[in-house]
Amino acid sequence: MGNPIRNVAGMSLGGGRKENFFFSLLEYYPEKKRWFLKSLHQVKDEDIRDRDEIIASWVETYCLKQLVVDFPLSRPPCEDSCLSNCEGANVCPRHQVQEVRSEMKKLLDEDANFQKTNPKKYEQERVASLEVDYSKNLLKKNTDEHMLSRSFKRKLRKGFTPYWHRPIDFWVWKNYYDQLLEVFKNSYESFGNVSFMLLARLNYLLRHLPKDLTMYESNIQICLLELYRARIVSKSLLLQLFDLDMASSAREQIILNIEKHMEIFIYENDLETIIKNSNAFDSFILSVVGQRMLMNGLREIPDWGNTDGGNFIVPMFHLQG
Repeated sequence: MGNPIRNVAGMSLGGGRKENFFFSLLEYYPEKKRWFLKSLHQVKDEDIRDRDEIIASWVETYCLKQLVVDFPLSRPPCEDSCLSNCEGANVCPRHQVQEVRSEMKKLLDEDANFQKTNPKKYEQERVASLEVDYSKNLLKKNTDEHMLSRSFKRKLRKGFTPYWHRPIDFWVWKNYYDQLLEVFKNSYESFGNVSFMLLARLNYLLRHLPKDLTMYESNIQICLLELYRARIVSKSLLLQLFDLDMASSAREQIILNIEKHMEIFIYENDLETIIKNSNAFDSFILSVVGQRMLMNGLREIPDWGNTDGGNFIVPMFHLQG
């Protein structure tokens, strides 16, 4: 027998309760050594059937085993059973919380030592980092490499809150905080734009999905930064996503670049939908994250980052020449 056909899907669950959303299913055909966008299915409010039922039916129809979402699949440490004996967030005894706080303190101490032992060089690097240069490489250095930016230092000093943050938040800050702030004007927060209603809905949905379905969590903006790191997309394209007049053309170019470099075939009708609809675009990007996972193209995340069972994954693309 030949290699089995592999598929993976992305589903962006962002937005309000009544917001329409899409499934994006990528399927691999070994004989062609190529991926196809097999299905781009929209779920609308006016659909007669219950939307959550549609999701479960769709998963079963395509015998789907892997699904990538942009939604927290785990909860903060404080939501566990220790609440009745809690002595305060600042003295949380959980190992994962203590480890994250220890790493945050280490970064601040190293930065303070750098400033103390070599103040002239520290200030020179500070001035250079504040210079506006649209051609500079966003990912030339990780956020946690010294010297630390002022905004990241403020973030570290605010600390890790176990009733709001998860360990993966800190890993994202270490690697992407400055870049997310510069390009997307926000910082990653697991529950930053998640309503209680959406959390309740996801918990309900998880109970009705097939037991052999494995769900993974990712982030669209981080994926776009990794596409930039691999020179598949440019910084200017990322910035154009926020321009109402240029967003559609930016989405088109990003998708065409992905199609070219990732050996993915997209039908014209689906391409048009992705270009016009940001929710379809988001779901497609998540399915690309899933494709990288199946092709063993993920960034390594420390064990403490996923000890809560969130299954957070970040794609890694081959650097283009």
